[in-house]
Amino acid sequence: MPSKQGVAVMFHYIKFFHYFLTILIGCVCLLFGGHFIWLGFLLFVGIYVLGDAFLGDDLSTPELIHTGLLNALLYSALPIAIFMLAIAMWLVTPYQWAFMDSLSAMIGYDFVAAKQNTTLWQLLVAVFFCGFLLSGAATVVGHELVHRLRSKVAVCTGRWLMSLSFDANFSIEHVYNHHAKVATEEDPVTAPRGRNVYSHVIRAVVGTNMSAWKIEQKRLARKEQSVFSLHNRYLRGWLMTLCCLLVAFALASWQGALFFTAIGIMAKLILEVVNYMEHYGLVRHPRQPVKPKHSWNSNRKISCWAMFNLPRHSHHHAQGAVPFEKLQPMEDAPVMISGYISTIGVVLIPPLWFKLMEPKLAHWDAHFANDEEREILRQQARKQPTNFIQSLLY
Repeated sequence: MPSKQGVAVMFHYIKFFHYFLTILIGCVCLLFGGHFIWLGFLLFVGIYVLGDAFLGDDLSTPELIHTGLLNALLYSALPIAIFMLAIAMWLVTPYQWAFMDSLSAMIGYDFVAAKQNTTLWQLLVAVFFCGFLLSGAATVVGHELVHRLRSKVAVCTGRWLMSLSFDANFSIEHVYNHHAKVATEEDPVTAPRGRNVYSHVIRAVVGTNMSAWKIEQKRLARKEQSVFSLHNRYLRGWLMTLCCLLVAFALASWQGALFFTAIGIMAKLILEVVNYMEHYGLVRHPRQPVKPKHSWNSNRKISCWAMFNLPRHSHHHAQGAVPFEKLQPMEDAPVMISGYISTIGVVLIPPLWFKLMEPKLAHWDAHFANDEEREILRQQARKQPTNFIQSLLY
């Protein structure tokens, strides 16, 4: 029998598998269609909100030496995400998939009838549900892989994962701009105080794409290569997404392409909401190094396990090349109000978000900010909206 210590070490590997179990449950709910879709979505939200609320923090720092197992887990995200999206395409395809009749006969459940009886409202819930599932399987893992610049396979796999959410060019902007400019006005995903999430998401989507394009322009100019060519990683990123759209069209006609687009955009929006809450209101002088204090941190167990330690965001920004299994809890870093899914819910209600963040920002100003950062905050305060209506446009 394995020792208690062996079981404890094994758990630290197994805990990162649980999100894929969630995706499996999600796929079953999508496949069964109808009411199972919103029941599955409620189960998903409940697991992560209640889990973060009652299970506390994960402050463990185990030494995980079997990196091959962890890498296999990361690379498996691509086929798992594709499998989930294929099931989503089944919900809207006008074509007859012969193997679904065989599966119905095998299981004793009429999947074809279930698909036909799935309502438009249930399909709308499916967009949200699949958007969250895709965010965990593709966006989070893609983020981890595009940071592994020494491995072309890792970066390429990460870009394909991100292309599923119309964001392959995340690998350009995030690595070469966001990490260098975080908590400054030059970072399109760092939201100043008083800006609501809805206006910020629009600014972030436009800003990150403009930033990625400019980065590629400069890179290709140095290499004396045309910006309008396949040398341009930005253009290749959109071609990757186009390939995904064509596959969706082949599986489910224009309905599949439209459904895929809706799910991908939802996953992209979730990413920008997460960026908003990870960096809201924090500032840094451009000449200062990035430190753990320049990102909001969370050590909630379920969030960390589901997102491959991404909520340990303070360490990630202090040392962006550190792989997820080595990220530290940084207990002295500024702390997010809750776990990730819970915080997303709060962010979507701006007055509540601003109210809950007031004491946290005041604490950051008093205990983390230096003189230069306080001066930046004073300058920003002059631009802040004075009421909620003004904040809608800020």
